[in-house]
Amino acid sequence: MSDPLTEVIELLRPRAVFSKGISGAGPWAVRYSAFGQPGFCAVLEGRCRLMVDGEAPATLERGDFVLLPATPAFTMSGFEPAIPMHVDPTAAPAPIGEVRHGRPGGPADVRLLGGYFAFDTPDAALLVSLLPGMIHIRGVERLTTLVRLVAEEAKAENVGRELVLARLVEILLVEALRISRGGDTPPGLLRGLADARLARALREMHGGPQHGWTVAGLADAAGMSRSAFFDRFTRAVGLRPMEYLLAWRMAVAKDLLRSGALALDEVARRVGYGSASTFSTAFSRHVGQPPGRYARHAGASG
Repeated sequence: MSDPLTEVIELLRPRAVFSKGISGAGPWAVRYSAFGQPGFCAVLEGRCRLMVDGEAPATLERGDFVLLPATPAFTMSGFEPAIPMHVDPTAAPAPIGEVRHGRPGGPADVRLLGGYFAFDTPDAALLVSLLPGMIHIRGVERLTTLVRLVAEEAKAENVGRELVLARLVEILLVEALRISRGGDTPPGLLRGLADARLARALREMHGGPQHGWTVAGLADAAGMSRSAFFDRFTRAVGLRPMEYLLAWRMAVAKDLLRSGALALDEVARRVGYGSASTFSTAFSRHVGQPPGRYARHAGASG
């Protein structure tokens, strides 16, 4: 059975992990500019405040885990009034050792492990748009353990470090996303997968992008009428069924074209098009350039 969540993460290809220890004491606040790359943190001790642009303010406590798939601007602070120190993560040099905010000496009020990584795909914006803007999970020790493992591996210079980090981050993402899956999540893939009937249709689309799907066929897979399925899918996922299918097909096509291992007509067949010319027209309309040029550019930059 196809697993849409795992397939999205595999296409995102998380890489290049950076992590650090963070602590705060007394009055402190730090304001980070939008970063765009995925960021995460786990609270090891104490409490602090987190205010992410576009999201409700949150109090973070020991055992909490936060994932920001696209890391917009945010403010993190203690509970005493303080003027935020501004940080541009794209320009600031990577700190060595633990980052301390507020009072430099004495015990910390909060200690966290934080970090970020990169998605090694030009489709990151499309795929991340299917995920919640902020994921806040409370009291799941295995996520804190995974963050510790990521931090330890990132600091080490062991053989196979990049491979281990990539796998750890993939596991971290899958764990965080499947734990946060629920009907109260914003429209997107997680909310769709939380609906048992819609999940059937999503699995069919991901498992068989080469199939000539119609809304009626997907509704039948979900065990619903066409109109009920269309409305429910659109509300839950945030895209109409055929829009989602097209986006998924093009993400798969881009991945196949980047590999350079298949002829154009085979790529077309694998994503549901009867001919290379029909696929080329759809790909050019969706991506803004024909598949041959896309493949050459992707190969040159890879």
